[in-house]
Amino acid sequence: MTCYKIVVAYDGTDYHGWQIQPDATTISQILIDSFLSTFNQSISILGVSRTDAGVHALGQVAIVRCPINIPVSAVKSAWNNALPKDILIKHVVLLDELVHPHAGVVQKTYWYHFFLETPLPFFQRYGLHFNKSIDFVKLQRALQVFVGTHDFRSFCTGNESKDTVRTVDSAHVEFIEELQGYRIIIKGKGFLRYMVRRIVGACLMAASQKEMTLNDLSTILQAKNPCHTLPNAPAKGLVLYKVLYETRGDHEMVE
Repeated sequence: MTCYKIVVAYDGTDYHGWQIQPDATTISQILIDSFLSTFNQSISILGVSRTDAGVHALGQVAIVRCPINIPVSAVKSAWNNALPKDILIKHVVLLDELVHPHAGVVQKTYWYHFFLETPLPFFQRYGLHFNKSIDFVKLQRALQVFVGTHDFRSFCTGNESKDTVRTVDSAHVEFIEELQGYRIIIKGKGFLRYMVRRIVGACLMAASQKEMTLNDLSTILQAKNPCHTLPNAPAKGLVLYKVLYETRGDHEMVE
């Protein structure tokens, strides 16, 4: 069995997320189907992040298992030719042995884009139009509430049965000239489902409402209860930007 490590970029607008689902079009299923149509071989594929419906990626990493050995250059070029234009394989590396995509992960970087003015048509599907006044000093401070190691049970799906303690390495917001919009950048080794979007939604609400304090955010975080009224930011603003791995010689693929 041959193993490849790939980095994939995609516009998630028209897909029901990364993970294969019955009766739904997903990124994984498109990758599997297009490989079969190109090379007449069935593969298995496992991604480092199970991005949700509508979420985008510039640096999704996945491990592919294939029953035959195909040259890396052929895998990349021929496979890309068979994919729709909203999915692109950026890198392919042949592995010596099977590894899990989570093995050696040091840090994941997520972006969340939002606009205070109506965005250009080219960008509107990649960010939230937030038409409220924002206190950016308060927004930066709100993001810092979530930096560090915390139990994020209040900021996930609410159906998590596993450990919900995670570490956020950093979080900040910056203006992106070419977008004429803003980018929240959040980094950490691992995140729960909906965690980034719920953090963003909470921070935007706090930064747009004078009556909501940073202590309110801290209290909700410490409550470890996902049943609160803070919003979950829409999926279309979220991008899995990059996954940083430990250095593993020729197999290291850091964007």
